[in-house]
Amino acid sequence: MAVIIQIPTALRGFTERKSEVEVEGQTVGEAISALAELYPDLRQHLYLGEELRSFINVFVGETNIKKLDGLGTKLPTGATIMLVPAIAGGQ
Repeated sequence: MAVIIQIPTALRGFTERKSEVEVEGQTVGEAISALAELYPDLRQHLYLGEELRSFINVFVGETNIKKLDGLGTKLPTGATIMLVPAIAGGQ
């Protein structure tokens, strides 16, 4: 099933400057994996080994997948996934 992944500005340099990428996937994990296959240079920014990096927050619609089934979260038809890297800073 085709889903849309919204790419944050900080990662668009790895997706040919695209703000959205359409991929296939039944679950969030499958969709993000498909994105990393399309754009191999992006993989190191999303994954640490085989695990999604802890500072990458993932939303399906407006819900963080941490409140759902994580990467195993099933995707409804026409789903939109949003990648949101945590931002650190301050004093």
